[in-house]
Order: sequence, then C-alpha cells, then structure tokens
Amino acid sequence: MDRTPPRQASLSRETRETRIVLSLSLDGGAVKLDTPSPFFTHMLNTLAVYAGWGLELQARGDGDGDLHHSAEDAGLVLGEALALALGDFSGHKRFASALVPMDDALAECALDAGRRPYLYFKADFPQSAAGNFDFCLAEEFFRALVVKAGWTLHLEGRRGNNSHHLCEALFKALGIAAKEALAPRGGGALSTKGVL
Repeated sequence: MDRTPPRQASLSRETRETRIVLSLSLDGGAVKLDTPSPFFTHMLNTLAVYAGWGLELQARGDGDGDLHHSAEDAGLVLGEALALALGDFSGHKRFASALVPMDDALAECALDAGRRPYLYFKADFPQSAAGNFDFCLAEEFFRALVVKAGWTLHLEGRRGNNSHHLCEALFKALGIAAKEALAPRGGGALSTKGVL
C-alpha cells in the first residue's frame, strides 16, 4: 500500500479585505499568479520557481492601494497549504539552508520545516517600495507563512544597495532552501522523538 502523501493542497481564504484562492503542488506544475502588485507577483513567482512548486494563486482586495492584507493573507494561505501538503510531516528532509547573491545583494536562509513556527528576519531595504509594494511587507508575508506552515525560518539580507535585488535574493534563498528541506525522504520523521 502506498502511504506517500499527495504533497498537494488547494484552499481559499475570504475576509472583508481580501480573497485568496490557491492550489499548490510540492512536486512541480504550472505557476499562475495574479495579485494586486506586479512586484509581489514577481516575488511569488521567484519563490515557486526556485522551490520547484506548482503554484496557482489569485489574490483580490486592498483596493485602497495598501497591500498589507494581500501580502499577509497570501502568506497565511500558502503556509496552510504547505502544512497540508506535508501531511503528518514524516516524509521530508526537514532542514536546509541557502546563501544567494544577486548583484550587490546577498541573502541567507536557514530553514527547519518541522512544526516549530518561528521567524527571524533582518533586512535593511535602502529604497522603501517597488511600485505599490512596500518592502516592509516582505517580513509580514514571511511571518504569516511560517506561522501557518509550522516552519522555523531565519532569513537575513546580509547586504544590498538595491532593495529589489535584496528582496528577490531573500525569496530566492527561501525557494532554494525549501526545495531541499521539503524533498522526500524515507525512514519516517527526521527527529529523535520519532514524530514531529
């Protein structure tokens, strides 16, 4: 009997402020994204491509131009989908890290996909926004994601003169680390307790 989880999830979240519809496959597939921010769409695409995910996401809301709710709710829904796709958290490698340069920027990521939600985030963005996306929303997205996914994530922008480069390097670093951490492995949960 095959006990491998499907490693897929589809769900949605609707509030007075936003509506998020998402479909995720950890093992690849189409990437189709539609958010109120071209830059945020670009960052989600970067994350999905480097993680090797199939990801379809549509975000609606934040008509006043402040994308806080869209970024946060997208993180919540993606995080929940990641937890659902991992099932009982017993079949993946769990730990990974990545160090990613992008021109002037350097980003570091250390990830434990092991049901221990925590975010350490540090990045000093020289410019405050790209289009209608305020760079402070990157941290809000990552925090929402790890709380729902059950991940410990240390994400740091070591340096960068261009905020676009620095933010993209952070999303790339997470994608690369996630691809390794979520890769299938045999032998049950990677834990001295035997369960996560």
